[in-house]
Amino acid sequence: MNPKILVVDDEKKIRKVLKAFLEKHDFSIEMASDGKEALSKVNEFNPDLIILDLMLPEISGEEVCQKIRQDKQTPILMLTAKGTEEDKVNGFAYGADDYLVKPFSLRELLARIKAILRRSNQKAEKAEIFVYQDGRLKIHPNRMKVLVNGRDADLTRTEFNILVTLIRNPGQVFTREQLAKKVMGLEYKGYDRTIDAHIKNIRKKLNLEKNQLIITVYGVGYKFEGD
Repeated sequence: MNPKILVVDDEKKIRKVLKAFLEKHDFSIEMASDGKEALSKVNEFNPDLIILDLMLPEISGEEVCQKIRQDKQTPILMLTAKGTEEDKVNGFAYGADDYLVKPFSLRELLARIKAILRRSNQKAEKAEIFVYQDGRLKIHPNRMKVLVNGRDADLTRTEFNILVTLIRNPGQVFTREQLAKKVMGLEYKGYDRTIDAHIKNIRKKLNLEKNQLIITVYGVGYKFEGD
């Protein structure tokens, strides 16, 4: 999936140039022309990175940045004509991850975007890891890797997605229908045996007893209970 970038700028020409340039480099682009629209698009589009002008109508870029930082850690690159040292210091204080002054080089912008996303991905990979049974079982969702006693469990993609769906929702009971639709995109038409087969394979590869970690809820489906 291509990284998603939200471009926030009140100048139509800049939005148009950035959209064409970034799409050429395999980014998915959404745009906003004022601060109010930007906050709405952040929730709707859920971008991987935000390019944010500061001098915006409705709500200033500084305030937009502060509001985003109240509940999200989405990387923000401020792209603005405000170029004094004080402006830059304030930008980072508001929560920006990087700061680029207009006029700017598209090549430099691209390099900064790639660097920010690389750091963001590395941070995410380090941040999310699930460990069970005193370290015997380790699950790295972002790396799509499951280790049993330090060795790759060699799960298929479907098996991995079922496992991660369960562990990210501990205690929640999933019906076979829900798992089939969520993981495989399948409407429920007799896929109970398919899900059961995948669960059986997961347990075998992870060396789990029948109701160890992955619990069978009879007549309903499955849930995950870590130890």
